[in-house]
Amino acid sequence: MSDIPDLECRSISKSFDTFKAVRDVSFSVPQGTFFSILGPSGCGKTTLLRMIAGFQKPSGGDLLIKGKSVLDVPPNKRPVSMVFQHLALFPMMNIGANVGFGLRQRGVNKTDVTKQVERVLERVGLGGVADRPVSSLSGGQKQRVAIARCMVLEPDVLLLDEPLGALDLKLREHMKVELKQLQSEFNTTFVYITHDQSEALVMSDQIAVMNHGVFEQVGTAKELYYEPNTAFVAGFVGEANRFGATVDGKTGDAVHMVTSYGQTLLGLNAGHGLSKGDKIDVFVRPEAVRLSRKSSDVAGMENSGQGLVENVLFNGANSQLILRDQMTGAEMNVALPQTGEFRDLKRGDVISFGWASQQTRCYRAGIEK
Repeated sequence: MSDIPDLECRSISKSFDTFKAVRDVSFSVPQGTFFSILGPSGCGKTTLLRMIAGFQKPSGGDLLIKGKSVLDVPPNKRPVSMVFQHLALFPMMNIGANVGFGLRQRGVNKTDVTKQVERVLERVGLGGVADRPVSSLSGGQKQRVAIARCMVLEPDVLLLDEPLGALDLKLREHMKVELKQLQSEFNTTFVYITHDQSEALVMSDQIAVMNHGVFEQVGTAKELYYEPNTAFVAGFVGEANRFGATVDGKTGDAVHMVTSYGQTLLGLNAGHGLSKGDKIDVFVRPEAVRLSRKSSDVAGMENSGQGLVENVLFNGANSQLILRDQMTGAEMNVALPQTGEFRDLKRGDVISFGWASQQTRCYRAGIEK
């Protein structure tokens, strides 16, 4: 594998009049990587993708593919292909004609087009369907045809702009796995745009979390989930309970705090330079909280209490309880363990809960973009 990244952005910026959509973004994507850009609507991720594709010109910075700048290369000459959310398949053409469209535009002879189309359809699991109409395909099959149409051109980078957004939930879950498998099969660099954290976490080798035109953090799914660098990443990637609090003291990286509910908690300083009296935002994952019918089982944990079950949110393996701390009135979402031990819990029950200080991340309040 070459040391030269397939894609590199150097201080890329894009302004529309006085609005800065993308602000000095720099990153590189090694060959064969599934790289996702995750962020809320309006954060700049689609603008960034369109600059990579060549549909928009950056206001500043440089874009390199395989080590060569493509700033002055038109979209149809760049070694990239793009899959859109609505796929843009041609309904009047059969499947083979759709997949071979780009090759014909390049002037490839008919025999070679047929061979290459059949080869790529086989690789996406649709061998022998070239003569069928597009309308005969399921939603997932159409996704594979759209990818085949791009991959037959052998791009260095495949750009995907929220391609699962129009699918129903069950098919979207299936296609997350299938897309990752296809990327591994072709060993092509994928740059994937999404606002859906689940898509990014499941499929990606690396994820960039974008907010207000900048990358807040770039890392693996586990790094973003367990070690978020900012309050925005902690709140956007995965679910979390969030509290306002005031620093009461520090011991090394441990932060002693008092929440707005009057709870005294111990947490981990995830930011920098916190001092006594600072206002902070505190995050605790629902699955980090341990439940017990005996208060003695959680009494030794740094943060614990007795909770009243306000509601049971049943969602199979993702079921949760809404607990209200009986002493302070603070509300928490707690993941319901799937052992069956607590399946009889109902509204109005009282249960003990607790979590470790290492599972409590603290950030200075008021600096989240």
